[in-house]
Amino acid sequence: MPTSKLTLSSEVKYLKGVGPMRAELMAARGIRTVEDLLYYTPFRYEDRTRVTAVRDLVAGQMATVFAEVLTCGLMRTRGGKFIYDLAARDASDSAGPAPTTGLSGAIRRKMIRCKWFNAVYLEKKKIFRPGQRVFFYGRVEADRFGVGNLQIIQPQYEIVQEADLEPKGESSESGTPGSVTEASLQVGRIVPIYEAIGALSTRVLRRLLWTALASVEGQVAECLPESVRRRNKLMPRGEALARTHFPGRDQPLETLARFRTPGQVSLIFEEFFNVGAGLALKRRKTRSVEGIPFRVTPSVRQAIKRILPFHPTAAQKRALKEIVDDLCAPHPMNRLLQGDVGSGKTIVAIQAAILAIENGYQVALMAPTEILAMQHYLYIKHLLEPLGYEVDVLISARSPSEKAALKRRIAQGALPLVVGTHALIEPDVKFARLGLVVVDEQHRFGVLERYELMRKGPTPHVLVMTATPIPRTLALTVYGDLDFSVINELPPNRSPIETKLLGEPDRTHAFEFIRAKVKAGEQAFVVYPLIEESEKLDLRPAVRMYEHLSANVFPEFRVGLLHGRLPSDEKERVMQEFKQGTLQVLVATTVVEVGVDVPNATVMLIEHAERFGLAPLHQLRGRIGRGRARSTCLLLAAEPRTEVADERLRTMTETTDGFRIAEIDLKLRGPGEFFGTRQAGIPAFRIANLLRDQEIQEWAKREANEFVEHPPSPQELEAFAQLLRQSWPQRYRLARVG
Repeated sequence: MPTSKLTLSSEVKYLKGVGPMRAELMAARGIRTVEDLLYYTPFRYEDRTRVTAVRDLVAGQMATVFAEVLTCGLMRTRGGKFIYDLAARDASDSAGPAPTTGLSGAIRRKMIRCKWFNAVYLEKKKIFRPGQRVFFYGRVEADRFGVGNLQIIQPQYEIVQEADLEPKGESSESGTPGSVTEASLQVGRIVPIYEAIGALSTRVLRRLLWTALASVEGQVAECLPESVRRRNKLMPRGEALARTHFPGRDQPLETLARFRTPGQVSLIFEEFFNVGAGLALKRRKTRSVEGIPFRVTPSVRQAIKRILPFHPTAAQKRALKEIVDDLCAPHPMNRLLQGDVGSGKTIVAIQAAILAIENGYQVALMAPTEILAMQHYLYIKHLLEPLGYEVDVLISARSPSEKAALKRRIAQGALPLVVGTHALIEPDVKFARLGLVVVDEQHRFGVLERYELMRKGPTPHVLVMTATPIPRTLALTVYGDLDFSVINELPPNRSPIETKLLGEPDRTHAFEFIRAKVKAGEQAFVVYPLIEESEKLDLRPAVRMYEHLSANVFPEFRVGLLHGRLPSDEKERVMQEFKQGTLQVLVATTVVEVGVDVPNATVMLIEHAERFGLAPLHQLRGRIGRGRARSTCLLLAAEPRTEVADERLRTMTETTDGFRIAEIDLKLRGPGEFFGTRQAGIPAFRIANLLRDQEIQEWAKREANEFVEHPPSPQELEAFAQLLRQSWPQRYRLARVG
């Protein structure tokens, strides 16, 4: 297929300069079409209209230097470390041959040294050689030990081929594709810098992007509704792409670095708008569906009063009112209930369940682990006992005959409330009258699993709960099709938790602290981490330390062991013994992260705390502080630690605010990892960034909602919805638009 006939949907292998081998490299990065390539945007830019001469460099500045390599090679320090050392001088001063003996003072003043630590690959692959002309970029600093007086440590670099510097035509200043030479793409302009794709260097990608833009010039259709684009004064998509890849000289480098030029903003807005509009269309469709309007009767109010174990907080009352209003509406509820650990989300969900049951419908509560499912089951069964409601639990650990009998009763409508794990979404589980679905710890499920459970009834109401506070910027995207309720206060009987960071020398002190607390009648957790996601590796330290602690450290106490490999009945026995106080110290893995409520447990020691993420640390800490007694979380962390680990541990000692912790966690891990590998509902943004572009996201979300709810015309809304349906699954990795 000739380049001149390419379209946005053409396979990238047909683009001049790509071919099958390079196309395979690109496919590994999700680049399969010309459009995919155009959205592979630069991660930074260099202003090569202002390349700094070596003689003008100043220590402390970030600079781009165009220099000729004089000498290069690998050296070894006395401590045995390798340093790749390169000396270079201004390329403009290197017309003549480099001196072969020594360096004159004049050359020395025009020389820069570049150094890479442990970069043996530079020597093995012979990346550099004398005479090469290279762009180096990095922070300039004084060189106290080298021959030159200035150096750049670990600079980014781009080697320029001699042929690239030969003028062969005119370049375009505007950034719009036209007649251009390789030299004009690399010098004399603001140059885009791309993350290399295997053997495809930034120089190769720059040429391919220029070729791609030229091949589809005038063919780039708009993704935004025209009324929205014009009202918000956004660039046409083709122009925005061209100027994002090849900005003109008038674009400030600082603005480019912040991704705030008109072209960049237009592309970012486009992505956020499309996701926001897709979610708004889903909400619109949901609200057009006939639901099950429940009625709040005197018997409902009386039943709720009979089971409340404590006076609800103002936040619980507010959340319950929002949920009840939805349950009584003529369309299905789709609501997210957020609340920090211990805030009382479960009791709010149980009150909603009573409303459903009193109206003659069944309730299904799905939890991510068997331990959490069993905790919910036992708590709900005890709480609803005065009302005579029958409650049961469906988990894989139950015998085949028990499960078969339970499924029959669910299908017959004889069981008003069932708690379970993923077993609830098995094909042979059928409900007679499913009216309310509650999904706990939603972030541990894929979005599609939520929909699988919803399909068990015609149009059930859905309540999604999470104890992992979600930053607003992420919630708008991942849960944009849900309404939000937040429980942002703890019950009044909860005491604050003090968190202390300890090192290995403090281990004896930590054990003595636990001993004193247990002697005072309180209980303690000792938690060990998962290692490399391997259950076998996880068991060895937990089991070994359980034996050590019970035999050598706390021989006078009753010590229990809990981990994920124990049979379900054994897990339940251990948890019951700990709740009843029969066990005083519980050695456990992260299996106790959720669903364990023991008010008398006031101490938690987390071993190898540096190995845990912020969310698990916060969840684990939430297992204590559930009573009136003062609680303490001890983080025992090993050395050495990464900067990120230090930031996590410091955050834990400074705050117990789950929303603040979630914001920091999002910044440290990024959106892709925030929910873990199983979450299937995070859009694959190509240029938009949830951390960097929060204000654009809010702006685009408002515009999307306005366009869907009040479109200029039904025809324009339907045309846009049709366009979105075609690109939604492939481009954003999301389920079908409503």
